Amino acid sequence: MKKIGYFMALLVFSLSSCELNELPKATATPEDIFGTESGLRTYSYSFYNALPSVSNAYQLDAMADYGAVNSLNTFIRDGAFTAETSSGWDWSQLRNINHFIENCANSQVSETTRNNFLGIARFFRAYFYYEKIVRFGDVPWVDQALGIEDTDVLFAGRDSRTVIMDRVMEDLDFAYANITDNGTDGTLINKWTALGLKTRVALFEASFRKYHDELGLQGTANTFYQHVVDAATELMANGPYSLYTGQGVELSQRQLFVSDAPVTTEVMLAVAASKDLAVLGDANWWWTSATYGPRYSLVRPFINTILNIDGTPYTDRSSYNTETFYEECQARDHRLAQLIRTPGYQRNGVTTVPNFASHTYTGYQPIKYALDDPQYDNSGLNTNALPLMRYAEVLLNFAEAKAELGTLTDADWSASIGALRARSGITGGLNNLPTTADTYLQQTFFPNVSDPVLLEIRRERQVELALEGFRFNDLKRWKLGELMAELPWTGIYVPALNQLVDLDNNGTTDVVFYDGSTSGPTITVPSGTARVPIGGPSTNFQTLTADKHLEWFKAQPRTWYTDGRQYYYPIPATAITKNNNLEQNPGW
Repeated sequence: MKKIGYFMALLVFSLSSCELNELPKATATPEDIFGTESGLRTYSYSFYNALPSVSNAYQLDAMADYGAVNSLNTFIRDGAFTAETSSGWDWSQLRNINHFIENCANSQVSETTRNNFLGIARFFRAYFYYEKIVRFGDVPWVDQALGIEDTDVLFAGRDSRTVIMDRVMEDLDFAYANITDNGTDGTLINKWTALGLKTRVALFEASFRKYHDELGLQGTANTFYQHVVDAATELMANGPYSLYTGQGVELSQRQLFVSDAPVTTEVMLAVAASKDLAVLGDANWWWTSATYGPRYSLVRPFINTILNIDGTPYTDRSSYNTETFYEECQARDHRLAQLIRTPGYQRNGVTTVPNFASHTYTGYQPIKYALDDPQYDNSGLNTNALPLMRYAEVLLNFAEAKAELGTLTDADWSASIGALRARSGITGGLNNLPTTADTYLQQTFFPNVSDPVLLEIRRERQVELALEGFRFNDLKRWKLGELMAELPWTGIYVPALNQLVDLDNNGTTDVVFYDGSTSGPTITVPSGTARVPIGGPSTNFQTLTADKHLEWFKAQPRTWYTDGRQYYYPIPATAITKNNNLEQNPGW
């Protein structure tokens, strides 16, 4: 199958304008494109350019509350992000889509075929508007190919999210009803990915309306929760997908992210690499380098929410706060060892521990997207396909929407959350709704949620979908943006400085932490042992908490403004200069 990563090589038609008041430029006549099925197909490949690529699909959670990095994003630094530096107000994709929709009417092509490609176009229009709503809130709705004479649209103001989201639902319904591809190629849109996107978009909108009471739209939230349930129910009952279990509880989930071909049992949409066309990713480079990537390290509050293998909360262990790295990794949900380097992790047959010398700040070094052979670590060499939509997400969307509606049953729980936990080896709590709220999860992440069911669904979502690009949007829709500033970026337990640490308990010293105000450790350190200064001028913000856990960037404050402005990005100042009918988002 042709892969999304190189579809653009086939494109013979392009539209290059990026502002609403610029004209499109075509390089082929309408008859060349719209008069044959092959022409429509070739044009439709251009829509896929809107999706993440093999060069960035592994870094969609680059900014999240649970990711400690070497440089703060300007969006969460006080005063560093402004309308003058904002971006994303680009309309070239929409212009391309609308031009296709308007011209896909040639009777030489059958109506069924035309409607199939119109369904694909409308899928991508819905995707485009979802991204814009998430980023900016209200935006102009445009469903025509504009000319320079259309000044009433070119210089119109913003339409409300209620208008936009109703039309997005219409586009996705049309896509599902008319896309004829019912298969599981893994790199092409089919009718089921239209349903999958509908569950994602409707869940965002439902919870944004429910939890952002300042919008006054709480009364309409349940309509969108029901959209989620209806779409997910149809997909679960009649779609071709299921949770992949072919590698057992210890490897199945991660296999979805390191396989060269999409694992189409579960992966509904992926971006794939191609050795033949030299379209390769650089996930390994980003996730293992000391300089290329952000040295992304997951943080202890998040790691603490990953369950014990028996289904009980890890924080129920009386010793959880003083367990060594080796101890805390024992008898846990198998997704922990598929997410980060844990004791026993091997690269090319060699046991490998978290790399304190040149990568991790907290001890929790992700492996979800990185191939295990170090040969891929240098530059762009990755061959693995990267999932953009999975059946697991649909199950999570279904469970959350039904829980919010108060209609989730034991059977629903078993088919969704229970199934996900069983796939990862968890043995308890798979078939019945939980009845006890986990106080650690509630106090650390979700202080305004008391429902045990909803708490556990949110736990499951953040564990199952970790690093897949959902986290920041989840915090925005739940109105929990303050976690971006307040969640401690803490790491493993360090009982004492100047003490040799064997991270994986194999008898070999791996790291020593020492007082950064001194010239080095005060003990003899074996060759090959990482030396990490704590405090002092040379540490680049590495410190210890009062209860002796690593903490990163405590001296560098993160900011979430109390006026809530960061739930939206500012409209770029250049766009408002061109169109004074656009109103800036509050606070910017």
